[in-house]
Amino acid sequence: MTATESFDQLNPEEAQKRWAELAQEVRRHRELYYNEQPAIPDADFDALFQELVALESAHPQLVVPDSPTQEVGSAPAADSAFADIEHLERLMSLDNVFNADELQDWLDRTPAEAYLAELKIDGASIDLVYRDGKLATAATRGDGRVGEDITANARVIESIPHELQGSEEYPVPALVEIRGEIYMRPEDFEALNEERASEGKQAFANPRNSAAGGLRMKNPDDVKKRRLRLVAHGLGAREGFTPTSQHDAYAAIAAWGLPVSPYTERVTTSKEVQDKVKYWADHRHDAEFEMDGVVIKVDDLGSQRSLGATSRAPRWAIAYKYPPEEVTTKLRNIEVGVGRTGRVTPYAVMDPVFVSGSTVSMATLHNQSEVKRKGVLIGDTVIIRKAGEIIPEVLGPVEEKRDGTETEWVFPENCPSCGTKLAPQKEGDADWRCPNTRTCPAQLSARLEYLAGRGAFDIEALGEKGAIDLIERGVLEDESDLFDLTEELLKKSEVYTTKAGNVNASGKKLLSNLETARHTDLWRVLVALSIRHVGPTAARAIASRYGSLDAARSADVEDIAETDGVGLVIAESFKDWFEIDWHRTIVDKWAAAGVTMAIDASDKPEQTLEGLTIVVTGTLENFSRDSAKEAIISRGGKASGSVSKKTDFVVAGENAGSKETKARDLGVTILNENGFETLLATGSGPAESEAGAEDAATEE
Repeated sequence: MTATESFDQLNPEEAQKRWAELAQEVRRHRELYYNEQPAIPDADFDALFQELVALESAHPQLVVPDSPTQEVGSAPAADSAFADIEHLERLMSLDNVFNADELQDWLDRTPAEAYLAELKIDGASIDLVYRDGKLATAATRGDGRVGEDITANARVIESIPHELQGSEEYPVPALVEIRGEIYMRPEDFEALNEERASEGKQAFANPRNSAAGGLRMKNPDDVKKRRLRLVAHGLGAREGFTPTSQHDAYAAIAAWGLPVSPYTERVTTSKEVQDKVKYWADHRHDAEFEMDGVVIKVDDLGSQRSLGATSRAPRWAIAYKYPPEEVTTKLRNIEVGVGRTGRVTPYAVMDPVFVSGSTVSMATLHNQSEVKRKGVLIGDTVIIRKAGEIIPEVLGPVEEKRDGTETEWVFPENCPSCGTKLAPQKEGDADWRCPNTRTCPAQLSARLEYLAGRGAFDIEALGEKGAIDLIERGVLEDESDLFDLTEELLKKSEVYTTKAGNVNASGKKLLSNLETARHTDLWRVLVALSIRHVGPTAARAIASRYGSLDAARSADVEDIAETDGVGLVIAESFKDWFEIDWHRTIVDKWAAAGVTMAIDASDKPEQTLEGLTIVVTGTLENFSRDSAKEAIISRGGKASGSVSKKTDFVVAGENAGSKETKARDLGVTILNENGFETLLATGSGPAESEAGAEDAATEE
């Protein structure tokens, strides 16, 4: 039964009572969202709002002018430190859809020759007014009619020009009102929270909150420190400028010197619209800003005027919102896990909840200091966040839902796996560790899983269950015994044997995997050693520079630190690892078992890409993402994940998306897969005439 069907069963008195409750809740949380600090995630607010919409749909008499469903944003707070400012043209909100069928219904109701698909930035709205090309005022959204005057703060945001730059095609108009979104890049947000933590201040929940709070800071110098950025996405009032399409308006805005989204695309069919929505669902963290959906707009401005608007939203635009990345659920308990380096990490055990495309019941709490700082209690309703494939984390409690039954969590004194007393590795460490690094079952099984991963030995038959079984049955004392495994030893295992006691198919596969792993790349062996801070990038650099494990471990710290991509912290960690006897035993036993300890010069590819930076994006036919990266690095090149002016080549496969677009904007040479293979072999891209053919092939 749908929400509307259930509301149909309410009598008028019951419906009015429920409407009053919902309206009050929506208004309160809208006020918190726009003028203070949100108390619930966006997904919970969306659910409240949609419930109110459904109730009003079932009982139309409840739709009154001051209903939250008819309003935009929230009026500036009465005690705001900023003066009110009236917008020249009213700012509107957007209606939402949440699945492909709802989007298709909108497309069917709103046919057009062309649409724009643009990312829905999760930021704070801003309204900029330029008179004769000069920034006159800047304001928050407010209730769509009146916002807060934040002109002084806007002037210190670098991406907001104080004066517009005209061009022959797009001269500066006498008046133009620019709508946009203020945001923080994820990396700037993380840096801000690290700074706040060092000062003992509470971390911001998400980049949107910190951007919105930054706009309302009283001191513009403090605003500047937030590193806020602007993306312009619309027009309000204008004089002396009459664009015919939204696409043309964006071209003008960009020509005037205001940043527009590089991810916006013009499409002509409903299938293309649906395809863009599907693409960004899988790539929502490729953008440089947080985004929670795709906005679809009719491109032609004449058609926009004909379609008009409701009391709060245009009929010519719709926002497709992705599954939430922040939701609330009940925290049932806090337990701890022990990782491969001995780090003890508390994690939340919660009522299962659907977030960002999957159901989760556990989330990280990082360390005991974070649990205390966040003020989380067992029994709390908590906000959790899951961004893409990242492990979900608890952001904090919803304090207003506490009923007094919640209890404080106590960090354990001893390792839950081996019973050893826990302690920080060195004074001042936030993380506590189990010092029984060699034989703690939890650490050993985690190290075995790690070295069996695709980034190390790629031993497919060795998973968590198998690792624990080999440890518990005494087959392995530690990882030094791994390459000494035989069929006879595996017969002691339960996971790798049949009921009759013979080695099963998984056991035979494990032995076969180990034989292959003996002959892997040197850098993968370095990763498999679980040296703290030495991941694939540093391991590749060390292996490439020294050529053998003996040469690397014989080098002094200062020399290792000079290796590109390594530095002092990694160098010290690398050297310290070899100071421990049982660590050296691992290397000795693996070497005796025939594991790669040096690069075979005859296998090393010619260094055709030395000094070149290459970005691979999209799907290639003959290369996985890892193998393409390995092909670049092994030939002396740098495999980057982002496109910049320093990028030499971008290799674009199918569904290349925004990175290809950015490469075109910057004039970076774009290659298809054939061009990539030529580059690997020769160290240079196609000739100029061929480069055009490469680009054309990519576009097709």
